[in-house]
Amino acid sequence: MMSIYLLASAMAAASPAAPADAATIAAIEATCFDYIDGQLEGAPDRVARSLHPDLAKRAVIGDTPYERLGLRRMTKEELVNLTRNGALKTLREKWDRSCRVLDVTDSAASVRLETPWFVDYFHMGRFDGKWIIVNALWYSKPKT
Repeated sequence: MMSIYLLASAMAAASPAAPADAATIAAIEATCFDYIDGQLEGAPDRVARSLHPDLAKRAVIGDTPYERLGLRRMTKEELVNLTRNGALKTLREKWDRSCRVLDVTDSAASVRLETPWFVDYFHMGRFDGKWIIVNALWYSKPKT
């Protein structure tokens, strides 16, 4: 009897999740676009509302004299301040960005944001019905 239970549990775990509905995908994409469009507009409040207060934004830098497996770390406050200072401010006609939802559950999503300058991989969480960026791993694109 136990083997039947274990087999049923394994099959249930291996079953793909139902695809997210269009409204959920649109809400996740809206958070992604709020984040990047806020940066491109130089609108720190718009960026801030898309980020979890305990945001972990990181980029791989590799081994350094001070750290093995080094990461460049950025907090929500640092990111909002960069936006306030116009770090990515860009004329609207030069905006080139895309957000692609990679995976969604009821309360978590994985998203890929691409611009001409960088790629971000986001983990988002749904809090009180609103999607928020919790983690971001990013890399700079090679300059061409």
